[in-house]
Amino acid sequence: MNRPSKTAANRAPLHFAIVGAGMAGVTCARTLLQAGHRVTLFEKSRGVGGRMATRRTEFGGFDHGVQYFTVRDARFEQVLRATATSAVRAWSASTVRVLDEFGHVLASAPPPTEPHFVAAPGMNALVRLWAEPMLQPAQHGQLPARVLLQTHVSHIERDALHPAQWQLRCDDNDGGQQVLGGFDRVVLAIPHPQAHDLLLASGLAPGLRQALTRVHVAPCWTLMVAFPQAMQPGLAHLGPQWSAARSTHHRISWLARESSKPAREPIERWTVQASPAWSTKHLEDDAERVKAKLLKGFAEITGIRATPPHAEVHRWRFAQTQTPLGQSHLLDATLGVGLCGDWCLGHRVEDAFVSGLELALALA
Repeated sequence: MNRPSKTAANRAPLHFAIVGAGMAGVTCARTLLQAGHRVTLFEKSRGVGGRMATRRTEFGGFDHGVQYFTVRDARFEQVLRATATSAVRAWSASTVRVLDEFGHVLASAPPPTEPHFVAAPGMNALVRLWAEPMLQPAQHGQLPARVLLQTHVSHIERDALHPAQWQLRCDDNDGGQQVLGGFDRVVLAIPHPQAHDLLLASGLAPGLRQALTRVHVAPCWTLMVAFPQAMQPGLAHLGPQWSAARSTHHRISWLARESSKPAREPIERWTVQASPAWSTKHLEDDAERVKAKLLKGFAEITGIRATPPHAEVHRWRFAQTQTPLGQSHLLDATLGVGLCGDWCLGHRVEDAFVSGLELALALA
């Protein structure tokens, strides 16, 4: 991401609209900025991060999306080395086990062959840190960047004043609408069904839309529970000795004790993720019904049958890639529209990083 800019020598800087401020979108934006271009980043949520998300509560935070990440790509490693050490911490995964329906250990995981990392103090901290310069005034002649939060892009069309460029129709959370134009290129760094629907609604890129039909991403229901009673003197924690596990339970595929992660609050908290199959089957169920079923599965696996003072669920419609695109990104160079996201390569954090980086390099 830190290669010399070729923009000034070859052509005038371009203005990019990037829809989606998760890992892929922010990586793409940073790379284009470093190449000397201008970027406007659109995000429908209240903050950046996507599934690198942290839910804050009175009992502490929950990483209710991505649980950890690994580092295999040399470029990802280089950027992480340049990131503040306090923002990225190693998380010992030696306690991870595979459990059966009743919480019995089927297999203890072997010593990890690669480090497992988390962002601190929550998983959203890394993307927020990388996006922070885009929120600051331009310095040393760098072209400015804008981040527009709580802004949903509903339509992409040719600019009314400059037909060679693009304009985006947007809705905000207060029901307001606006049209922003003057974009030379458009990047969609959002889940593939959302990218497909936006292109379809805009009457654009049938070739890109067709390529998306081979991608399949499963949903995930996530349960978050807290047990502040475990802070009593002489009671280190409730339930099992392990702090993270994969499970063959018909409802639950993953459990993690949040307080076992570095730089986290000490109150006993668990993040529990339902299996792709169960989440798909119960995608449209009432949240309270889902919570009750996941609490029952959590108790069966962990043996923790105390009623948690805090319990809530979150539904991710697009969580784990089952069938990836098979290439790092999609780009219609003639149209000036590109797509990126973890779904291009898999479901890992690094997949999202590589996808956003390689699309930016193709565009820059």
